[in-house]
Amino acid sequence: MAAVNILATRPQALRLPGHWLIGGLAGVLCGIVLLAVGIGAVAITPAQSLSILAELIGLDVGVPFTEQQQAVLLTIRLPRVLFGALVGAGLAMAGAAMQGVFRNPLADPGIIGVSSGAALAAVLCIRTNGWLFGKAGGTLAVYQLPLAAFLGGSLVAFIVYRLARREGTLSVGLLLLAGIALAMLAEALRGALIFAATDDQLRSVTFWSLGSLGAASWVNLSIVAVLAVPAMVWLGRLARPLDALLLGEAEARHLGFDVTTVTRLAMLAATLIVGAAVAFAGIIGFIGLVAPHLIRLAAGPGHRTLLPGSALLGACLVVLADLLARTIVSPAEMPLGVVTASLGAPCFLWLLLRERGFRS
Repeated sequence: MAAVNILATRPQALRLPGHWLIGGLAGVLCGIVLLAVGIGAVAITPAQSLSILAELIGLDVGVPFTEQQQAVLLTIRLPRVLFGALVGAGLAMAGAAMQGVFRNPLADPGIIGVSSGAALAAVLCIRTNGWLFGKAGGTLAVYQLPLAAFLGGSLVAFIVYRLARREGTLSVGLLLLAGIALAMLAEALRGALIFAATDDQLRSVTFWSLGSLGAASWVNLSIVAVLAVPAMVWLGRLARPLDALLLGEAEARHLGFDVTTVTRLAMLAATLIVGAAVAFAGIIGFIGLVAPHLIRLAAGPGHRTLLPGSALLGACLVVLADLLARTIVSPAEMPLGVVTASLGAPCFLWLLLRERGFRS
């Protein structure tokens, strides 16, 4: 129980009201989105961005813009920014849910093996030059890498779930151990495949493994949204049982919650979210770990605020990180995972040092 409240023991007076926090983060996200869609080789002011969007619904706000600006905004930047916001929101929300299920603030979305399984399947797909459909798959061949990653992550998560079942119940302890063991096995197999890969395959594996929003498009955004958004909504409905789980499994059962069902639903939702995100964006670290910590620090451990707050903060962080990734070494693009790790690791260390100072 001590691990549950490592960053949730602040005095109540220091915590922000949940509706203030969520409203503030929503406003910040809107501002970041306007900033991100306007920065690049073709500059677009926030007023021009709003004017372009307003024209889509037949409104003329009187701000001139060029056809080039309109094309860049609608076909390149807007789907990429919205895609990044959705990926960040999903990873952060899944991280908050997994921390609640395991009652451990060090848990992250990859703890059930989804990220490792997806990475293994993606490397296998790259290594075999498309083992799902090959070159004769037509349209499906374009999506063989994300589909392979999604199926691999889902398969590993299912195996973890089956290993953790014992006499009709789901053991959280076994779930954690099985997730760690299978993640290590998947990483070992991935290392063996990488060792035997060619130079071209190594470049593809490295680029995918470090994360990127380069695959963003309206079609891919729609695919990820179909999988992730319903799962995120369902996680939001689990706020009360996740709050009960913070007291312990026995206490949650006494309050009338089915711990096995709650754990199963949270794990299924996290698998869909993380699998879809990793399939199209690669592995993006620290978002699912840091965002829930910051929200818990600001507003406490209650999941009614923690889940939506983490989603909004995760969206802000990924959009900002992607903005840095595509501008800091322009015209090249830095892998998104490098930026999130560079920002997330110092932030997490700061949280730990702050907690240490608070307790001393």
